[in-house]
Amino acid sequence: MSKRFLITGLIFGVLSVVFGAFGAHLLKKYLTPEQLVSFETGVKYMMYHGLFLIGISNISAVNSSQFIYFATVVGVVFFSGSIFLLTSTSLTQINFKFLGPVTPIGGLLLILSWLYAIFLVIKNQS
Repeated sequence: MSKRFLITGLIFGVLSVVFGAFGAHLLKKYLTPEQLVSFETGVKYMMYHGLFLIGISNISAVNSSQFIYFATVVGVVFFSGSIFLLTSTSLTQINFKFLGPVTPIGGLLLILSWLYAIFLVIKNQS
């Protein structure tokens, strides 16, 4: 079991619960319904990928991959992080629109981490 995958997955899980509660209770007063849906998407994807890292921490064919770890962590930071910042513009009064292109890059990294995990599992089954 890769401790790094497991610990990072658990951290993403904790952060998802914290950000989810923050969004549901505090941000509800300040954000539009559309912004809340976007914020929630960032929370969900952080949780999904925390669970992904936890799940693959027990798969030796996958948990030794530096690429999967890097792509997942950077993907979550880019995808969820940019969504969190973009939806908080009305609160912070900081224009984070320049981060718009970062969101799909994060999504692409997340997709690649899943695809590479599939590849490694199939390759090691042969």
